[in-house]
Amino acid sequence: MWSDTHVPATLKIDGNQYTIALAFRGNVIRKHKKKSYRIVFQKPNIVNGAHEIHLNAEFNDPSLSRNKLSLDFFHQIGVKAPSSKHVLLYINGTCNGIYLELESFDQYLLQKRNWADGPIIYATNYYANFSLVTPENKLKSRLNDGYTIKYGTKSDLAHLEQFIVMINTAKNEEFSEKISNFLDIDQYLKWLAGVVCTQNFDGFIHNYALYRDRDLNRYEITPWDYDGTWGRDLHGNHLDHDFIPVTGYNTLTGRLLHFQDFKKKYRKIMTDILENDFSVDHLKETISAHLQSIIPYLHLDPYITLNEEKMRKEEEFIFQFIQKRNKYLKENLIVVQ
Repeated sequence: MWSDTHVPATLKIDGNQYTIALAFRGNVIRKHKKKSYRIVFQKPNIVNGAHEIHLNAEFNDPSLSRNKLSLDFFHQIGVKAPSSKHVLLYINGTCNGIYLELESFDQYLLQKRNWADGPIIYATNYYANFSLVTPENKLKSRLNDGYTIKYGTKSDLAHLEQFIVMINTAKNEEFSEKISNFLDIDQYLKWLAGVVCTQNFDGFIHNYALYRDRDLNRYEITPWDYDGTWGRDLHGNHLDHDFIPVTGYNTLTGRLLHFQDFKKKYRKIMTDILENDFSVDHLKETISAHLQSIIPYLHLDPYITLNEEKMRKEEEFIFQFIQKRNKYLKENLIVVQ
């Protein structure tokens, strides 16, 4: 179950048949009976604009929807993010349950969305904290620890290393002058607000990808794997609404929010999002409609014990989280001054 080796398979979607390569994906989920999968199209090589898709089991999420709700929320606030939709997966004629189909953030997605070409680097473990040291405060053996090239070359990884060096060694005046040469600051602060609102504990040092638009030569950051959000952690356990501070954390964020101009930008972005996007009034209809669309299929999933009553309780749990989180963030924005 820990192998990443692909095996040949056939995939049928709405009556159409495709030759694919199939592998397990994820980490914690591999210990459960309901696995997650990575699918790479072989014949044809591209299907609906994608060369690769992911099928996430969402096994520990009692709503099966936190990942999708999060990615949709990032879309809403203006942050690039993969699209997703729920599907029923059958393996050799037997229903394997409800899965979340996710776009792969890769060069094919750039083409599909008409975004500029550029390297994509995944944060593949929690060493991807924009720092010279690990979260355990030990010196990293390599500057690019925690990062893996999804699309690009070794020179793109070297560029990222230069960025990390600048973040950690530049004096304040130099940092403020150079940071906009490396980073789309407004986009980063919108992403930061999205992580803070949805409260993804791993989102600041993991669960993201870096995309560098070759035309502008600046990094944008995009979310990935957001099942541990909206009041629960990645194991499905309750996470208090005030667990993550309004400023979030990682070395890059810490340096940015040292400067008054960037603090002011972040405060305005967060204030606008709390007023116009991250509220029960704004999100209730969309969330309710989405969860309602899943309920008729719950009984087909052999790995879960969800029913309509439990889903309704989880829906209310999410609304309560949004309400409490919104209030907490508004009250604590005073520190961003």
